Order: sequence, then structure tokens, then C-alpha cells
Amino acid sequence: MQKSSQTDLSVLAASKRGLVFLTPNDFNLLADKASRVKFKKGEAIVHKGKRTHGVYLLLKGSAKVELTSGKSPQIAPAEICGEISFLDELPATANVVAAEPVEAFYLDSPTLQTLFELFPHLGSRFYRSLASSLSRRMREMINPK
Repeated sequence: MQKSSQTDLSVLAASKRGLVFLTPNDFNLLADKASRVKFKKGEAIVHKGKRTHGVYLLLKGSAKVELTSGKSPQIAPAEICGEISFLDELPATANVVAAEPVEAFYLDSPTLQTLFELFPHLGSRFYRSLASSLSRRMREMINPK
């Protein structure tokens, strides 16, 4: 696991579409335990029908969610993907593909669970952020701009 740059943490903390209820200290804790992963343009980050066993938090680049409806919502830096499979422990509901080169933090479920046991308020803010993100995405799908 690599140390994160202040730039990465600034991107995460400044986002209004990512994990909005986390504090700068929360991001430091997550970054310290995360694996940094890279994806090439066109490479799948999340595979429909396969479990993610964790979540991806984009740092650089963007990704497209490939839905059967034909819509392709974008995921930008500081946003999360793989959260549905993470939450319900079932296979992913859609492919998420890098629209350009992507760098992300990957946090696996056991690591997150350990962090949440050590820091319960982090867990509370994390899940509240996930709920907010999923709610926003649902609203955007129902009432596209």
C-alpha cells in the first residue's frame, strides 16, 4: 500500500458527489489502508455478475456505468463504484468501464469492517455517504438533466 499524496486527499475531501460526510481524517484512515489500482481506457473496473468484495474510490479519470437501458452515467474523481455489490454481497448489477485512464483506491470488505470496528463514527459517516450517493444517482436516473 502506497502513501497517498495530499492532492489525492484534497480531491476526495472537496467533492460534492463522493463520500460527502467523511472528514479529512476519515480520508486519511481510508487512504492508509487502501490499495492504489490503475485501469486503462476501456478496461472493466467492475464486472456485471461478479462480486466486488469491496469498493473503488476514483482518484483520477472517469468511468462509465454500462446499463441495460442504454444509459451510461459517468463516475468522476472522488466518486465510488462497486458499492451495491459491497452492500448486499451479491454480484454487481452493471459493468463499470474506464472512460479514460483511471487511478483509484480499492478498499476490500474485511479492511473496511476492521476500520469500522475500530472507528465506529467512520463507519456511520461512510454508510451515510453511500446512502447519499445512491440516492443522488437514483434521482438523476429518474429525472435526468
